[in-house]
Amino acid sequence: MSRPGEQKQTTGKLIGIGRKAAPHAPVETLDLVAVSTDFGIEGDHRGKLKKRKVTVLALEDWQAACNDIGRPDLDWTVRRANLLVSGFALPHEVGTQFAIGDLVLEVSGETDPCKRMEEAATGLEEALRPNWRGGVTCRVIKGAEIAIGAPVCRVTAG
Repeated sequence: MSRPGEQKQTTGKLIGIGRKAAPHAPVETLDLVAVSTDFGIEGDHRGKLKKRKVTVLALEDWQAACNDIGRPDLDWTVRRANLLVSGFALPHEVGTQFAIGDLVLEVSGETDPCKRMEEAATGLEEALRPNWRGGVTCRVIKGAEIAIGAPVCRVTAG
C-alpha cells in the first residue's frame, strides 16, 4: 500500500536496441550497447545531435499504429528508433527523466513521423501522429551500458 504523497512508479522493460551507422542505413539490432552523454548510442549516426541523441519507442504505441492501418506484421525497426520499451508509458513532457537500467534519459521532444514511414506502409505516418505514438527524442543525462531486459522507470525527484 502506498503512503500519502508517494508516487507510484511504472516499470517496464527494454525489449529492443537498434542503431544506424548513417541516415539511410539499415537498422542493426543489438542485445547490449553503451550509451554516452557525448555520442548517444555507440555507433549510431544520431549521437552527434545535441537534443536528439536517442529515440525511444513504446511497443504498445507501435502496435496501436500498426493495427490502425491493418499491418500488425510490421517490425518495430521500420520506425528506425534506437530503443523499444514495453510496459512503460513514455512521458510526453519535455524535461521529464526516465531510466533504462543505469541509463538516465531526458525527453527533449516528440519523434515526429516522417515520409519514410509512409514509404514503409501506407497510412503509417498519420497513424503515428496521435498522442506521440512515434516515440520520444531524448538527451542522455547519465550514460551507461544497457541490455535487453533492463527495467524502465520514471525518475522521481527526492
